[in-house]
Amino acid sequence: MAGFKLSILVSACLHLLLVSSMLSSGRDGHGLIGYGISMYDPLCAYTCRDVLSSSTLNCSEHAHMHDGMVMKRMAMDSETVTSPACYAADDAFLNTLAYCISTHCHHIPIWHLEKYWSMNVAGKQPDQPPPKATYQKTLAGLTTTPTDTLVAGEDLSHTMIVSDEDYQGSFNAQAVFEDMEHTNEKYGIALLVSGAIIPIAFSLLRFLPFPTVLTTKFNCWFIDPPALGTRHKTPIAGLFHMPTRGQAIFIFYLIAINVILSSVGFKSRRPNSWYPTVLGTDGQTVSYVTNRAGVLSFANIPLLFLYAGRNNVLLWLTNWSHGTFLLLHRWVAWIATLQAILHSVIYLHIYVHDSTHASESKLAYWVWGVVATLCMSIMLPASILPIRKHLYEFFLAWHILLSIFVLVGCLWHILERFQHQWGYENWMYTAIAIWGFERFMRVARLARTGVKTARVTVIDDDYIRVNIEEISGSGHAFLYFPTLTWRVWENHPFSVASTVLPDDDQPGTLECDADVEKLGASSDGSDSDSRERWSRSPTKTKVGLTFLVRTKGGITGQLRKHISLPVLVESAYGPHEDLSQYSLLICIAGGVGITACVPYLRAHPGATKLFWGARSRSIIDAMARSLTGVEQETYVGKRMNITDVLHRELVGSVASVAVLVSGPSEMADEVRYVLGELGRQQKGIKVKLLEEAFSW
Repeated sequence: MAGFKLSILVSACLHLLLVSSMLSSGRDGHGLIGYGISMYDPLCAYTCRDVLSSSTLNCSEHAHMHDGMVMKRMAMDSETVTSPACYAADDAFLNTLAYCISTHCHHIPIWHLEKYWSMNVAGKQPDQPPPKATYQKTLAGLTTTPTDTLVAGEDLSHTMIVSDEDYQGSFNAQAVFEDMEHTNEKYGIALLVSGAIIPIAFSLLRFLPFPTVLTTKFNCWFIDPPALGTRHKTPIAGLFHMPTRGQAIFIFYLIAINVILSSVGFKSRRPNSWYPTVLGTDGQTVSYVTNRAGVLSFANIPLLFLYAGRNNVLLWLTNWSHGTFLLLHRWVAWIATLQAILHSVIYLHIYVHDSTHASESKLAYWVWGVVATLCMSIMLPASILPIRKHLYEFFLAWHILLSIFVLVGCLWHILERFQHQWGYENWMYTAIAIWGFERFMRVARLARTGVKTARVTVIDDDYIRVNIEEISGSGHAFLYFPTLTWRVWENHPFSVASTVLPDDDQPGTLECDADVEKLGASSDGSDSDSRERWSRSPTKTKVGLTFLVRTKGGITGQLRKHISLPVLVESAYGPHEDLSQYSLLICIAGGVGITACVPYLRAHPGATKLFWGARSRSIIDAMARSLTGVEQETYVGKRMNITDVLHRELVGSVASVAVLVSGPSEMADEVRYVLGELGRQQKGIKVKLLEEAFSW
């Protein structure tokens, strides 16, 4: 028993020495642990060598220098190093290892043992010397059965027997550790895959023939209303947007699955040479917890890059909006950052407790890990809504810069510590591939359209119209004006108001802003309300895109000074949802929000009605041609009574109705609230809500 305790302590000390250095090198792996990469296969053979690796061989050398030369072992208390060449040629080591393998690996095919022998006896390096004899030849050379028992950590000077206690302690340590690492990767894959598959699966439900009345009730109770209160687009305390109930359900899933997968599936075994009894079971569990947090944080990083992109494949496969995915991006970022912090703090505690922090903190893997965790931690508070809204270009620049540091920091944290052995770097490669694809698609969209000329027409003091000829598209586009700023990459989103241009268009000035105005009393105090159908004779047209813009400050102020200027068009994004199944389309617009409504109004095969509020008559006159034949009510200089409008159109109606809102945050929230109340309280109502808005 005393020998067993000594061997356990020696193995533990050697393991802690290895862990404290936290540097590991070996052959490149391909895949992830458990998915193309095996850590200890066959486990019995790895266990035999693990026990022997703590022993000093006859050819081991001093770790310190003397007269510029590495000295041979001369003193028992000197720290020694055993080279791969020494392992490959030492008879006592080879014979003892072969005997141990033959004793414990009865179930392993000979070819597998020979493969292990040739690749791992001398170590794990790709260029190490091969053992001087094969496994079978070495085993055949044993003429007598060894009788002396080796205690882990003692000198190995002749053929000996590995003790059952040492073997079992090492076997348990490696078996549980590999199982935990495999579980970590499995849970990481589950996070990433479910985060992509669930939105697709839920979106496919829209193709099932559910009764429209039932769908309306479900959406009005569980999907469309804000999770709490009555505001969704209007910021809460100016700091964040309240998610809808549908968004909140998926956010809850993301939080719950991360918490659950961070907390379950842990195992421990006794005896364990890496975590002996004197260190307690807690040491083993804490190590597994921090590794789990690190892997799950890595797994969330590709997901948050996927959610952030406007060339997100999930936007093509689902009916979820880009605003929804941006919201999910922010929540996943919080989760991944908290996991990274947990991973870092626990390891910091371990090294401070083991008095190894001073040396470890100087190593490159540690520094890069700190860089990644610190950048993630800075990005969270620096990405709050007020900063995104008022300092967007500044926010975007450093957000991208810090994101690069996060990716590089995580990648080099792994490569400096493990090289390419265990595949942890593949999580970062996945994130880089997602980001690279997104940026490539942006360039491809720009290259497809080339450089065009934007012609600007001033409507009034608040609004302008931007026409771009010889280009087609729908939904919305991102416009670049490289001659207006040294930040040539700067771009702004705009809804496409029309895909045809009148030949009589006259140039003017331009200003851009993606946000729609807030409605209220107009500056001129006008108070007009009209209900009319526009009717104009056809005019000659040509292919092109029209954007209606309310001018504010920043780059939009510069645009107003130009008649025409070069523009790059990144389009088209956000194809319109098919609403042909609804017999009536009601559009509620505020200011330049009309631009998102026009394509729906022109394409809808059924009846259409437009309710449009604007500050002045000028913008209404400017859009008259695009709204020819559309039944509409316009509210100039006065606030639209949305409750009265929706009650009048929906209460008692047996038609299936789609309601599209595009306007200020307050308008969108009021429409959402009123429709929710009607859907929950009125029997037989059949209505669908759509909201067109850009998100910060």
